[in-house]
Amino acid sequence: MQTIKSDLRSWLWILALLLVLQAYPEPASASETMPDKVQTGSLLWRMEQGYTTATTLNTDVQMNISGLVARVKVRQEFRNEGGEWVEGIYVFPLPDKAAVDRMRLHVGERFIEGEIREKEQAKKEYEQAKQSGKKASLVQQQRANLFTTSVANVAPGELVVVEIEYLEDLRYEDGRFSIRFPMTLTPRYIPGQALPDRQGSGWSADTDQVKDASLITPPQVTRSANHKISLTANIDAGMPLEIIASRYHPVSISERNGRYTVELSGQRTTMDHDFELVWQPIPSAEPRAMTFTETVDGKPYHLLMVMPPNQQEEPGARMPRETIFIVDTSGSMHGVSMAQAKRAVDLAIQALKPGDLFNVIEFDSYTTALYPHSMPASPGNVANARNFVQQLRADGGTEMRPALKLALRTPAQESHLRQIVFITDGSVGYEDQMFSMIEQNLGAARLFTVGIGSAPNSLFMRKAAEAGRGTYTFISALHEVSEKMEALFRKLEHPQVTDITLHWPSGVIVDSYPAFVPDLYLGEPVSVRARASNAFRRGDVLRVTGNSVAGSWAADLSLDSPVQSEGVGALWARARIGELIDQERRGGNAEELRSGILETALAHHLVSKYTSLVAVDKTPVRPASDPLSSEQVPNLMQYGQSTNAIFGFPATATGAPAMRVMGAAWLLAALLFFVLLRTSKRRSRGRRS
Repeated sequence: MQTIKSDLRSWLWILALLLVLQAYPEPASASETMPDKVQTGSLLWRMEQGYTTATTLNTDVQMNISGLVARVKVRQEFRNEGGEWVEGIYVFPLPDKAAVDRMRLHVGERFIEGEIREKEQAKKEYEQAKQSGKKASLVQQQRANLFTTSVANVAPGELVVVEIEYLEDLRYEDGRFSIRFPMTLTPRYIPGQALPDRQGSGWSADTDQVKDASLITPPQVTRSANHKISLTANIDAGMPLEIIASRYHPVSISERNGRYTVELSGQRTTMDHDFELVWQPIPSAEPRAMTFTETVDGKPYHLLMVMPPNQQEEPGARMPRETIFIVDTSGSMHGVSMAQAKRAVDLAIQALKPGDLFNVIEFDSYTTALYPHSMPASPGNVANARNFVQQLRADGGTEMRPALKLALRTPAQESHLRQIVFITDGSVGYEDQMFSMIEQNLGAARLFTVGIGSAPNSLFMRKAAEAGRGTYTFISALHEVSEKMEALFRKLEHPQVTDITLHWPSGVIVDSYPAFVPDLYLGEPVSVRARASNAFRRGDVLRVTGNSVAGSWAADLSLDSPVQSEGVGALWARARIGELIDQERRGGNAEELRSGILETALAHHLVSKYTSLVAVDKTPVRPASDPLSSEQVPNLMQYGQSTNAIFGFPATATGAPAMRVMGAAWLLAALLFFVLLRTSKRRSRGRRS
């Protein structure tokens, strides 16, 4: 018996060792520098002898802001310091409302202007140029806020410059203008079963739930030693300013003749935190209405903004609220993001009033609710909830659907106004599924999104709030949690302006977006992009009407003397494309909608879901006998985060974890069978003796 126990212990030690070995990947060759070791902002070239990088010389951002429109130029310079010809592929974020309309590939003293093409045709032209040894560049859209640039046939030692330009309209809220430039991205959570083929070279396989996962998962690195970014914003606000500030980066500000220049301070700025610039007019100059116009191919386009009456001080009976807080506690929220989220929820819970109902739901790979249903905001329940929130920890995957379903499908109290506050970094690859689920299950509730962290998914924040008939905000630093949450409390407390209707002058056919103006909250304007069949006449006005708890209101906006502004037509086209894509997601006629998107994007030279920009040089430069290698660009991990926190937890639903568990189970079964067999044989020999 002692021999059997000794053998069993030996086999159990062997089993433990095998399980440990299964839990770790095969070590890399000592001659290779793995992608998570390289420096950010560098084109990562795959060479025969391993990984090397092409040193980044500079990234420069130029913003020219006039009125409500910004034209932004992003210039990235790369040098191939390797010894082989290369193709670089890099994925990078842009604002979710960016209308990308220009691309140039600079080679030496020459530049090649990008042309807009249908996506499949652009890809074909690029691949043909790449194979024939010609210099080429391709800009594609993967999401409204995520783009891919490919650069082919870069010679050893050669400098390559890629310029991308886009237009964007500013955000105006609570009396302040703002513009945000994303410098990096939070890795997206990718669920589903891995597909056999992959479209891109990202860290995730394509799956049955995120079919383009390999295109939206670029490598992430933790630090950068020599990549630089410079940024300059030139602001022509058209009004005197009281405040101008950068929220997260030190800047220098100068003013000349009412125009302001803002520059990042210092020569080195780490690209790990979104840049946000805000400015506020002096109180007497705060705009109540603004109109801008541009004529393109004989058609007038208009960008209009009008503020509803300030109803903050108007009396009204307060309706009790049922507030459900949903908190993302997945691995991507680790570190500073989790601290921001916990502080935000704690403040929100303390702001509840007697008579309110509330609940807290947290999710990672699983969903946990504090209470089985919403409870009164009594001192005891509030104290219990605050303690629950303080115990939250970030780990696991970002399975947000069960949490949101739980909040939306819990029976509502007719006596209370249901408001759901969704606190997350939005780092998922299945955004469209979430938008559809919100629209289909929202009912009479309102959904407010709070984007947490230094690089949240702005597309998810905005579109989820739109689908939820709420509003969104960003909290990207711990010191601003109180300020941002207080602003959100004012919106939650103040009844929204509903039933907003636009009354255009007679005799003019207008195609405007959004097609249906959403409900507004305190401090938000009515913002419209419109294309008119002909010019407005002297004295024409746009009348905007709506309803609130204080009664009906109306505002007239003069249309006969707008300010000329370049880019208004492209912004209208970008809004139209977004509306058509929403209709496509909701199950509209796919062929008709695709045709409408293509027609609009091609007419306005815009990158979209179905169009890309491609630039091809005419002269082959790479000898046919020389090989061409390619690899992806790493992005810098966002501030306050680490690769271990994200990639150490479930990030994709590939079969590897399941296979490891299954293999261990089979190994254990085989071991037990072997032990039983040996035991049986020894007992048999014992009986024979």
